[in-house]
Amino acid sequence: MNNYSLKLDKVTKIFGRRLIFNEIDFEFYPGKIYGLAGQNGSGKSTLSKIISGIISPTKGKVNHMLDNKIIPSEKLHDIIGFVSPYLVLYDEFTAEENLVHFAKIRGAVYNETQADKLFGDFNLFDRKNDLLKTYSSGMKQRMKYLFALLHNPYLLLLDEPTSNLDKAGKDKVYEIIRDESKSKCIIIASNESSDLELCGEIIQIENYK
Repeated sequence: MNNYSLKLDKVTKIFGRRLIFNEIDFEFYPGKIYGLAGQNGSGKSTLSKIISGIISPTKGKVNHMLDNKIIPSEKLHDIIGFVSPYLVLYDEFTAEENLVHFAKIRGAVYNETQADKLFGDFNLFDRKNDLLKTYSSGMKQRMKYLFALLHNPYLLLLDEPTSNLDKAGKDKVYEIIRDESKSKCIIIASNESSDLELCGEIIQIENYK
């Protein structure tokens, strides 16, 4: 188990005059699966973006900690694996070229052995050299997990994690989430009951209006 933790300290977000959520206080630790739940438009994706550093809270702080030291914002991409509907994939690249490209963006060496294992885990190994534009929506969703897991992050942040997946795809994702939760902190933002059933603790966004 790693010594990573995440703390939300009175995190508030306001868009214009609209309050999205107010003063969320919560702590997250590895070895657990947490849920962010609420109706569509409640702020689940907004909170996910704040946690990942994509956008800033209006008030409050988000502290990612490792060995009791705050991880600087410019290093968050090293410790977070993110799956979301707004993650950009490059259709003109092959699946493997996408992974190589994003490894370069992170400043990391492409780990072909780890990538091949993940291609196999998600039943994409035979298609890794195909252009992404030939992939179905479900295959692209599975590809997002390869992006999220390739660098072995401390935090796995999953926004709508089973979008576009059939039952077999969902079952595989759930299996991997349970396995990864043994060593990682996992946060699932969803209103799907089957997704939230995995979670030991759930933040109901509506409680922070």
